[in-house]
Amino acid sequence: MMDKKILCAPFSDETIRSLKTGDMVYISGTVYTARDEAHRRLCEMIRRGEPMPFDIEGQAVYYAGPAPAKPGKPIGSVGPTTGGRMDAYSPSLIARGLKVMIGKGTRSAQVVDAMKQYTGVYFAAIGGAAALMAKCVESAEVIAFEELGTEAVRRLTVKELPVVVAIDCRGNDVYKLAREIYEQSI
Repeated sequence: MMDKKILCAPFSDETIRSLKTGDMVYISGTVYTARDEAHRRLCEMIRRGEPMPFDIEGQAVYYAGPAPAKPGKPIGSVGPTTGGRMDAYSPSLIARGLKVMIGKGTRSAQVVDAMKQYTGVYFAAIGGAAALMAKCVESAEVIAFEELGTEAVRRLTVKELPVVVAIDCRGNDVYKLAREIYEQSI
């Protein structure tokens, strides 16, 4: 039986390089949520030379728009959004120090190239298990773009959020491998 691999932010290049496609990982500590519009606004802030609402260096962004919290809970269901929706923005954020992205689905060649150049990793979260993922969230706080509602940037404190390395920092891609296996079988 393998040891349980628990990672905490901020993430170092050494930690990211130790990961391989297919590794099961549990993330504890701080994770930020952001989706399409929040990504667009973050990149606009970079373009204008404005300070970011959080220090992105070594951090993780979870592509999620959490549902409102039920009474006594820090957050509602918090399932992954398709990572490809953030592809136009991700290379800029990776170049600024973002190390970890969490979502579902494939990524563009430009994102994979940025991950290889700047040592980043893309984790797949369990789609369809948003209520389960919410059980890993200990606290949630809106830190930017509150007017976006569920898509505002939130700082989450998570404990053992389960993810799988979908694309490692060398560009090895579980989705590409699955596609190749499928194509060989037909």
